[in-house]
Amino acid sequence: MAPGLDFSDWWAKDTRKGTPVVVKMENPNYSVVEIDDPDAAFRPVEKSRGKNAKQVTWVLLLKAHRAVGCVAWIATLFWALLGAVKKRLIFRQDVAMASEKLGKGKLLFTVIKAFLVISLTILAFEIVAYFYGWHYFQNPSLHIPITSDIQGLFHLVYVTWLSFRADHIAPLIQALSKFCVALFLIQSADRLILCLGCFWIKFKKIKPRIEGDPFKSNDVEGSGHEYPMVLVQIPMCNEREVYEQSISAVCQLDWPKDRLLIQVLDDSNDESIQWLIKAEVATWNERGVNIIYRHRLVRTGYKAGNLKSAMSCDYVKAYEFVAIFDADFQPNPDFLKQTVPHFKGNPELGLVQARWSFVNKDENLLTRLQNINLCFHFEVEQQVNGVFLNFFGFNGTAGVWRIKALEESGGWLERTTVEDMDIAIRAHLNGWKFIFLNDVKVLCEVPESYEAYRKQQHRWHSGPMHLFRLCLPAIITSKIAIWKKANLILLFFLLRKLILPFYSFTLFCIILPLTMFVPEAELPIWVICYIPVFMSFLNILPAPKSIPFIVPYLLFENTMSVTKFNAMVSGLFKLGSSYEWVVTKKAGRSSESDLLAAAERESKMTNQLQIHRGASESELTELNQLKTDPAPVKRVNKIYRKELALAFLLLTASVRSLLAAQGVHFYFLLFQGVTFLLVGLDLIGEQMN
Repeated sequence: MAPGLDFSDWWAKDTRKGTPVVVKMENPNYSVVEIDDPDAAFRPVEKSRGKNAKQVTWVLLLKAHRAVGCVAWIATLFWALLGAVKKRLIFRQDVAMASEKLGKGKLLFTVIKAFLVISLTILAFEIVAYFYGWHYFQNPSLHIPITSDIQGLFHLVYVTWLSFRADHIAPLIQALSKFCVALFLIQSADRLILCLGCFWIKFKKIKPRIEGDPFKSNDVEGSGHEYPMVLVQIPMCNEREVYEQSISAVCQLDWPKDRLLIQVLDDSNDESIQWLIKAEVATWNERGVNIIYRHRLVRTGYKAGNLKSAMSCDYVKAYEFVAIFDADFQPNPDFLKQTVPHFKGNPELGLVQARWSFVNKDENLLTRLQNINLCFHFEVEQQVNGVFLNFFGFNGTAGVWRIKALEESGGWLERTTVEDMDIAIRAHLNGWKFIFLNDVKVLCEVPESYEAYRKQQHRWHSGPMHLFRLCLPAIITSKIAIWKKANLILLFFLLRKLILPFYSFTLFCIILPLTMFVPEAELPIWVICYIPVFMSFLNILPAPKSIPFIVPYLLFENTMSVTKFNAMVSGLFKLGSSYEWVVTKKAGRSSESDLLAAAERESKMTNQLQIHRGASESELTELNQLKTDPAPVKRVNKIYRKELALAFLLLTASVRSLLAAQGVHFYFLLFQGVTFLLVGLDLIGEQMN
């Protein structure tokens, strides 16, 4: 096909039609009327004052000023982009690409490069054909010229390509696109049903409630209240930035000290960080808090192995519940009093999960987009599944477990990197119920750099597929109801963990660019524009302040489909990266309550000599130096090859759509390609201030 560019309609709107008719009257009281068409005589006569040369000059100068300003803005943006590319290329020489190890993602990168080379070749054919004027493709039929119409060898090659494309390539792309569109519609329907369930919960004001005083004792001679024994665990590994605020928040939980034990489970391999955490634990221990420090010499099983080791202690048998907080989580003092009472009178309840709230959600564009996803996850997915199914995936932190439920479900297992989802599945198969508290929020952080976010998403999407392979036989042979088995297999795993990244990557990153070069398989506008925008709008509803970011959110989600698809494949087929745990980098952002408590921490430092009675003056000096002068970490932006290759593929397709005068496709492919370019150059996580 040789597409044509016909812009005549843009400036031909005022072309006069019909035969002019001039009517002359002898009576001088009548004026001369010129009629261009039958309706012209009935239109009101517009009276306009003539413009002098000075006014016209000012108008032209104003338009020229706007045009120059627009060109200058585009040039500045382009220059800044080139500077960023140069800086990334220079940094790239000295950066060890840990996430791009040899062999990892090599197959997917090779496939994307092959698509890019093919697309560039086809685009070259199309451009040459366009300048030669070979306009054979007339939608929806394809006209192949006869032998006498062939104009040379290159023309023959182009015509052969058109025939091969229509007969062999287009049917395959059409079949794959129809399959992906069907999956897209199914997933959109699932998300719409979840949103309707959330609206129903809001309308009916459905939420778990605590009846009466759950801790009031029936024993008149007693103290009047009975508090269950609660164990609090803080697993961490090399968390220099956040260990202090996390331990401080947990130690201030409003709970009787004789009914509470805090375990700081440190897997750090940096001795300086171990010293800092030990000192912090000793500080709170001297204040009367029942807190202990545990360190494993051999870090096996990552977080699951750490929790499993802690639960094997003999003193844990005296406790009924266990609350888990990751190192960057800061619970409010009333957290236990808002969660633990739900267990009383509900012996089938195994888990109470609280919602996350983020202290750095407005730090940059990346954190804003993450906040949209996580707000939808908690507000809609977790809340709806908790209300209607009494089951959802444990988020790994900010939750309280009944220890009996953990023990009966097999405890923590080290077989996957999603130990939280693993224990939730096994507890559900054993008949335990879950409760989600949307109004109980725990402060935490979201990754501020794309590198940290990318590694986190890889673990979150490879782990479930690995777990699906392991859990499928147990789900099928379990004694739970058939509809619960169907929900686990079809919805929880296949639709939301496998189908979503598959169709998102295949449809918007592969098929859509290819349809620009194979117009016979063109996707409808509602698939490209209407439904994605509508579903993105539904995703943003739980975070209404993020509505202005709906377009970047849609583009970024399609961009992240590359990482999610790669992770899903590695987990499903048990590739090397499916069992890789990388600790998410924290920034140590402080909430408002942390800032208010700064004075208290300063006073604590002044009393440090009394707290550390067994420490010498030199040891205290060294400890203070470790706190105040942490090892500097140089942040270096990286280059991501798969994202850059897809950026050029999409931009190539946008050029082809421009030649074909396909406006919606052009803008979508252009903006999506630019988004891939920004992500590939690691510009998405730059600070906003």
